[in-house]
Amino acid sequence: MTEGTSRIEAFSDGVFAIAVTLLILEVRLQHVGAEGSLSTALIALWPNYLAFAMSFFVILVTWIAHHDLMRMVRVTTRPLQIANGCALVYITFIPFPTAVLATHLGGEEFRIAAVFYCGTFVLGSAAFNLLVATIVRGQLLLPGVGAQTIRRITWAYRITFTIYVIATLLALVAPWLALALTVAVRLLILSAHPGSAVASPERLPHTP
Repeated sequence: MTEGTSRIEAFSDGVFAIAVTLLILEVRLQHVGAEGSLSTALIALWPNYLAFAMSFFVILVTWIAHHDLMRMVRVTTRPLQIANGCALVYITFIPFPTAVLATHLGGEEFRIAAVFYCGTFVLGSAAFNLLVATIVRGQLLLPGVGAQTIRRITWAYRITFTIYVIATLLALVAPWLALALTVAVRLLILSAHPGSAVASPERLPHTP
């Protein structure tokens, strides 16, 4: 039994929205005592601001990529639902390593926190590679999606996985560089998902 993608997209959008909301909940102003000022307390939250900004960007780009990917899918199947669920587990987990990173940013355990943070994206990239493979192997794409587009997206996700593995290992010796790499790689994902180049169902030729 198959159906359109509207329900799976709506459910996924809800999960993305909740994940973004949970990110900001980790930015909390501590109690300001008599010896401290509000401005000092706000400035002291800079690790939380930075971790929030990085993870928000990651989730935003992932949502864009997921949206563009679902636009190319014509039907929903059980394997697709399961693969999409694996990708959403990763999205809902992101706020936790973000909180860990914010707590230890620049501290003695910074390297471990960075490894944990980058390692989360390794698992997430693996989940999205599974999602793409499920769509391609199940022949779930719209007839207007060309082989070149499929190759470009598949290649980009595989390269992204490799880069995240490198970033995780790099975090052991250069955590700041590793974090920068995890943000920069999102530009690769954006380049692989030119939303304007994806044909909408209305522009595709009718099929019997």
